[in-house]
Amino acid sequence: MKIKEIISLVEGTLVVGGDVENEEVTNAFASDLMSDVLTIKDTDSLMLITGLANTQTIRTCEMSDIQIVLFVRGKNITDEMKELAEENGMVLIQTNYTLFRTSGILYAHGLSPLY
Repeated sequence: MKIKEIISLVEGTLVVGGDVENEEVTNAFASDLMSDVLTIKDTDSLMLITGLANTQTIRTCEMSDIQIVLFVRGKNITDEMKELAEENGMVLIQTNYTLFRTSGILYAHGLSPLY
């Protein structure tokens, strides 16, 4: 699924990432627990869906080689988070939908879970 399609389906906003809307995402992992994120082994074409909006989320994704993060529940993405994501070439997306609703919509439209 293309990033621009994900943004459209969840009525999201591309916050950081510029012209990457045509990149493909094949799997998603939803979690607010960064300790769970650190256990992920396969991160190719993986997107993290989370409501934990802080710099620790960006740092965890950096350590786990996750390049795409979708923040749910209308969480505020700070300038510090944006700057850190840009430095690491990450894509940040924001939606007002809940974690459950976001995951359900994307799953129903063909985005595969990691596990």
